[in-house]
Amino acid sequence: MGTNPYVEQDRKGAVNSLKKQRFDVTGMSCAACQAHVEKAVGKVGGVKNVSVSLLTGSMNVEFDEAACSDSDIISAVKGAGYGAGLPSGKNASPDISDKAAGDAAYKKRRLWLSIGFMVPLFYLCMGPMAGLPVPGIFSGRENAMVFALTQLLLAGVVSVINFDYFKNGFKALFHLAPNMDSLIALGACASFVFSLAKTFMAAYRLGRGDTAAAGELVKDLYFDSCAMILTLIDVGKYLEARSKGKTADAVKKLISLAPKTAVVIRDGEEVGIPAAEVVVGDVFVLRSGSAVPCDGEVISGSCTADESALTGESLPVEKQEGSKLMSASVITGGYVRCRCEKTAEDSTLSEIIKLVEQTQTTKAPVARLADRISGVFVPVVIGISLVTLIVWLAVGKELSFALGMAVSVLVISCPCSLGLATPTAIMVATGKAASLGILIRSAQALEQAQKTTVAVLDKTGTCTEGRPELEELIVYGGHDRGRLLGLISAAESLSSHPLAWAVCEYAKKEGAERFEAGELEEYQGGGICAAADGESVVIGNAALMEKKGIDISAAAKQAESFSQRGAITLFAAVSERLSALLVIADRIKDTSEQAVREFSQLGIKTVMLTGDNERTAKAVGEKLGIDEIKAGLLPSDKARIVSQLGAGTVMVGDGINDAPALTAADVGIALGAGRDIAVEAADIVLMKNDLRDAVTAIRLSRAAMRNIRQNLFWALFYNSLGIPIAAGALYPLLGLRLDPMLGAAAMSLSSVCVVTNALRLNLFKDGRQPDPNEITLRVRGMMCDHCTATVEKALMAQEGVLTAKADFKKNVALVRTNGNADPERLKQAIRKAGYKVR
Repeated sequence: MGTNPYVEQDRKGAVNSLKKQRFDVTGMSCAACQAHVEKAVGKVGGVKNVSVSLLTGSMNVEFDEAACSDSDIISAVKGAGYGAGLPSGKNASPDISDKAAGDAAYKKRRLWLSIGFMVPLFYLCMGPMAGLPVPGIFSGRENAMVFALTQLLLAGVVSVINFDYFKNGFKALFHLAPNMDSLIALGACASFVFSLAKTFMAAYRLGRGDTAAAGELVKDLYFDSCAMILTLIDVGKYLEARSKGKTADAVKKLISLAPKTAVVIRDGEEVGIPAAEVVVGDVFVLRSGSAVPCDGEVISGSCTADESALTGESLPVEKQEGSKLMSASVITGGYVRCRCEKTAEDSTLSEIIKLVEQTQTTKAPVARLADRISGVFVPVVIGISLVTLIVWLAVGKELSFALGMAVSVLVISCPCSLGLATPTAIMVATGKAASLGILIRSAQALEQAQKTTVAVLDKTGTCTEGRPELEELIVYGGHDRGRLLGLISAAESLSSHPLAWAVCEYAKKEGAERFEAGELEEYQGGGICAAADGESVVIGNAALMEKKGIDISAAAKQAESFSQRGAITLFAAVSERLSALLVIADRIKDTSEQAVREFSQLGIKTVMLTGDNERTAKAVGEKLGIDEIKAGLLPSDKARIVSQLGAGTVMVGDGINDAPALTAADVGIALGAGRDIAVEAADIVLMKNDLRDAVTAIRLSRAAMRNIRQNLFWALFYNSLGIPIAAGALYPLLGLRLDPMLGAAAMSLSSVCVVTNALRLNLFKDGRQPDPNEITLRVRGMMCDHCTATVEKALMAQEGVLTAKADFKKNVALVRTNGNADPERLKQAIRKAGYKVR
């Protein structure tokens, strides 16, 4: 996750000479603006790809530096009538929440000012029709000019308050790239100019003593429509700006997690400094309640860390010497000293924020349809409005009637809803994913994931824990278990083999006796021989035992049985006599079986690809219920098979050997604890290393695409229905005509509906069925780490309990069982320990 989203190389290409650069773009108001900017930049020689985001006011451009430069692109945007520039600062990024908050505040002020002048104008015009009293100075033919000039003054002030619409709209028209502001400006201007002309005519009549004609002329003014159109548009723009701010809440929450200060060791003393000043190599101190200022490694002490904000993991994780800590984790207990490995600027939190922001500015392929429509939408609407005006005049209607119909067409059409349909849903979906510990690199990945029909799974580290563990030690020959384990561990401590590490870890947990060992002899692919406590120790496979002349017939049948289940079996002999059978296995993750089951429920076929032997792969695959298993594969074999599976294939992996397959798949999903190269090759990164999150990512993708289709349908349906009605299609049959004010209100609501629908994605649930072997208990009375240790000890002593984790801050204990634990006994055990439970 170390790529720079501002200027970066192609993630899936070995060599890429193209530069990727983000620009800030100003002056855009609708999807048509977005389309015009893309079209203008796309014409620049050397530009290969351009994606403009109306929602964030930014543009990502991929171009050949040999053919064009940043200034060429900026000039193209300015030539189209918009503003553009490079993000300021080394790691500048569009803070969407702050931009939206500032935009909403400005539009709120504009709205209230508009309402302040529009309400008296509306009352003045509509009050008499509703039988409401108005001052006498505005009544009667003799006061016609007072009545008209007051309307002119109030409407003029509202127009000045909303001058941005006229400035941007006519500027876009001048560049032959009309946008939504152009429609508003034309509609409001037409109403205002028509009313102004009638006011002059009334003044002319009044000056010649024709008060009756003047009175009739001022009865049919559209100043109130002009002011109401602008004010209603302001309402929609304000609600839209507020909703945009909510779509970026996920990023804002991530930014707020960044700690402001850190305690570092300087000359042997603890000193408080800003977190941004911690550099690689600094030693910093963490206590209970501290937030981790940067990524680091524990060099002394132990603690528990709440990583839920980054990974979604609900319970704290234990950290010891050598453990890694991620920035923004919160220490819930203990004391540690850590060495900084990445500064705050390059930390996991910063990378997540950059990745989420980058994704939110990318464009899904489905958005291209809206872009194509938006490019021609406004000119077509202007054409329909002119045709409407001409047709109604041609059939004998008076100018005020025809103009009202034409203005309604202009103000009811809403290209903005088309432009917001996709980016709002993508922004909310990626933000929601980040809160669940799922990082989506691009909008294209989000769209592709919903098409998944085949999930290809790596075995080691994806379906399994990825590290060997000694699961069982079977003793032969009457040896004392503790002493025997100590001798075996002493011999294995001389070896660097992963299986040796598994044996030593097991011995440490069991508290086995400790012995000095020496005279190590290693046999490639066979095992080891060593001397410990005056005795010879041989540990290895059957071939090594046969070579050493050691009879293993007593354990052969059991060894074969364990091997059939996919475990690795080693024999141990002390003083040339069979002493133990060691059963080592890469344990299947607790959540993998449920993940495979959920893939199946979604109608997705599962395929396991592994470089391991066929017997082990088959044992793991059959236990998990995987549909197809392929073993003994090289990385190139995995990539070839993934390519052959075709469209709709998702690859989930975590290792270097998975990188080619991750790249070959439609969507590559990497587990976050995997090797950097695997994470870099992936389209989606799972922070929790939980295979179930791959299912959640696909479910969220399907929900997001469903939401986008709903938005696009609404935007297209609204415009397809609204424009003909505004043009008067129902008037000949039903006598119904749409007032321009109602058209403006409908246009505002259209955009608000699209954004509000996108916000529903915040309610997304992962749809995960509760694990029947997991029991969550609400425990009251825990106050500290000692309390959690007491509760955990009480629970672990109960039959059927595999693991128990308690958190005193959340008042919860999560118990994993083998299915045989009695919940009532668990409650009783906690009560006996002195705590309340439900």
